[in-house]
Amino acid sequence: MIDAEVARLRKLRNMALRVRAVAAIVSAHPTMQRPTVAVSAVIAWRVTRVVSGRLRAHPNLSFQQGPSSLRYFFHRALAIVIGTTARHRNRLLRAYTVQLQYLARELDDTRALTWDQDWSDTLGRAQRQLRRSIQELGGPADTAAIAASSGANGRPVGAAAISDWPYLAI
Repeated sequence: MIDAEVARLRKLRNMALRVRAVAAIVSAHPTMQRPTVAVSAVIAWRVTRVVSGRLRAHPNLSFQQGPSSLRYFFHRALAIVIGTTARHRNRLLRAYTVQLQYLARELDDTRALTWDQDWSDTLGRAQRQLRRSIQELGGPADTAAIAASSGANGRPVGAAAISDWPYLAI
């Protein structure tokens, strides 16, 4: 494993931890207690465990470190901000679906740039389960649809954004 792959795996792990923190906020709301939220939180936890196990298998000790307690605090604070803002605007489920779409995009990128077949299969299973959860929550499950539906400022963009994905150029 090289430094770029370790950075990509840490980014994926952090995204999965953030999804879990937001899921805790969403499931705490009395009107949002859905089984799909719990299932997607379990999928995010599974991704976190698999990525952490992959990082701990690295021979370099500095790469084996898990997320710090400050990272957990950051994810919890960010989830509270997202949850409070979305609850105020009655868009809590949509905010959670957006976080799931970000995790699906990170899974896409990580899976596209991996060489190990077993690792790709593991990420692929999590990816399929996550897409199914996104569909059940009412969002687009395809990352191409996500890229085509909104740009950086939230406005719709054309099909040119789909061709800008970095792993399609390989």
